[in-house]
Order: sequence, then C-alpha cells, then structure tokens
Amino acid sequence: MTSGSSNISTDVPLGFERHDHAACVSEGLLAAETRCADDGLRFTPVRRKVLEILLQEHRALGAYVILDRLREEGFGSQPPVAYRALDFLVTHGLAHKIERLNAFIACAHPDQIHAPAFMICRLCDSVAEAQSRTSRSVLASAAKATGFRIERTVVEAEGLCPGCAEQADA
Repeated sequence: MTSGSSNISTDVPLGFERHDHAACVSEGLLAAETRCADDGLRFTPVRRKVLEILLQEHRALGAYVILDRLREEGFGSQPPVAYRALDFLVTHGLAHKIERLNAFIACAHPDQIHAPAFMICRLCDSVAEAQSRTSRSVLASAAKATGFRIERTVVEAEGLCPGCAEQADA
C-alpha cells in the first residue's frame, strides 16, 4: 500500500516483493483516512478495521474470514457488517474484489486512479497488484468499435509467486 511519499512505483507490482510491511499498513490506513476526509466520506471504525485486516496480508481474504476477525476484535458478528464495509472500501477504491477467489484485497495504490491487474498465486493465494494499461487500451478499442461502454474491467492472472515457484523448482 503506498502513499505519495512512498518509493514504490505504480508500475511495480506490490505483493510479492519484500518491503517494510508495518509502513505498508500504516501508509495504507493514512491514505484511506486522507481520502475519506478529502471526499467527505465516513471512515467508520468497522470500515477502518476491515481495511486494516486486508492491509495486514498480501493475499485476498473472503468475507467470512474478515467477519471472523471482526468478531475477534469485538465488532458485529452478522455478515452484513463485513459486506457493508467491503462494499464501501471497493466502491471508493480502497480495496478490490478478486473475482477468481471471491475474496478481497486492499488496494496497493489508494491515492491514485488506476486500472489494476492482479497476479494470483495458485498455491498460496498471495496476490500482487499491477497496472493493466495494455489490456485496458486494447479492450477499450474493441469496445469503442462495437459501441460497448465498459463500466468495469477486472484483469486476473493465475500462476506461481516467486516463493512458490522457487519451491516448485527445488
């Protein structure tokens, strides 16, 4: 998760490389707080906790895993609690839904408008977020030619993360 002060470029996938994870979490929360304040959005304690849970890992988490963690932290135990918070975070670009896994991940670049692409490890379910400029422009051209209006694009690639690939090669 990056903020304007981070040295991580939006061109570099975030999720598989080593980095200062504590800073990653705190920068992600700060970016969300700033974005919500700037846009006049309510960043409630439940929404903040759900984002914090997502930021703590670089793999997608299902809604029920998030709900279990919320319950452990003393928040509500009903599914709508998690789903409403996740819906808010996704709607405002603070998290993404990984369709392939039916799960969610914190946005790596919450302070920037971008078209994410996700690389999903088929063994450990870790996820890295990168830009999808090329596929987006090709798809946009095809859509324009047919008169189709794209509202949302999800690019997901499945394979092996560096750690799992290294173990598979050993």
